[in-house]
Amino acid sequence: MTYYVYILLSLKDGKFYIGFTDKLERRLKEHKDGKVDSTKNRRPVRLIFYEAFSHRADAWRREQYFKTTKGKKTLRLVLRETLQKYL
Repeated sequence: MTYYVYILLSLKDGKFYIGFTDKLERRLKEHKDGKVDSTKNRRPVRLIFYEAFSHRADAWRREQYFKTTKGKKTLRLVLRETLQKYL
């Protein structure tokens, strides 16, 4: 099974949503359809980044890193052109 860490950008408030799943397409549809409490009032959201992992624990660890201040700073550096496009 493949596990995904994904980053959504809220075009409403400019903040990240960071999550992980084993069914990326289904999860993105849930976010876009307003079925996820954390993002339903922050729509529209855009997928701006994802990574794939073979092991669940590796994906979970990466998700936890991206949720730290250092992880968010890293994302802003790596995705600076993408963020300029949407913000």
